[in-house]
Amino acid sequence: MTRTTIRNTVFALFAATALATPAFAGGCPVNKNAVNALTGAPTMPKGVTDDVLGSVDLGAEINVADRQLLTRRLVVQPGGIVPLHSHKDRPALIYTVSGQITEYRSNCAVPILHKAGDIAREADGISHYWINRGKVPTVLLSSDVHHGN
Repeated sequence: MTRTTIRNTVFALFAATALATPAFAGGCPVNKNAVNALTGAPTMPKGVTDDVLGSVDLGAEINVADRQLLTRRLVVQPGGIVPLHSHKDRPALIYTVSGQITEYRSNCAVPILHKAGDIAREADGISHYWINRGKVPTVLLSSDVHHGN
């Protein structure tokens, strides 16, 4: 291979990788400082499986006692619900693998639609819940910090 061919190949791989990064779609699309009381929010899960794929004891790893970093796979069936919960002192990143899901947040006046390839940031003490209003299951990967071992 010539130097030009190698350079062009490296450039093409770099460009493809840069363009393939997921979108951060976890923010409120409008009115970012809105307060949403989440009145009538669901409190029980429905049509959701939640499997732990791996974990790290953060006490042993980085001296953060009684905390675990978990990666979980959630499958939310059509009509399924991830009920109201808080992210006070419990940050997470959620990657939508397939399907789409609607999130209702305490700091956003409008629903947020997450599509395949999106990453949602859950932190800063927000409360929220998710509903699959689509016709196919939604697969999510969650990496989050949990209390306890």
